[in-house]
Amino acid sequence: MINLKQFLGLLGFLFVAAWIGFNFGYAVLCLVGAGVFYAVGAVLQGELDLADIQSRVQRSPGAAR
Repeated sequence: MINLKQFLGLLGFLFVAAWIGFNFGYAVLCLVGAGVFYAVGAVLQGELDLADIQSRVQRSPGAAR
């Protein structure tokens, strides 16, 4: 059975592939689209906490980890 993240990843891949019009030079963009949709699925399922990621990115370089 396909889960939400896999479905959204497939949807992103197909969306970008159709948008490009099957131009081989932009095939990497299909992978980026699939990754973005996969990340959206992870956020929707609660597996990816954007607030936690933001706090880690904004932490100063000299702060203890």
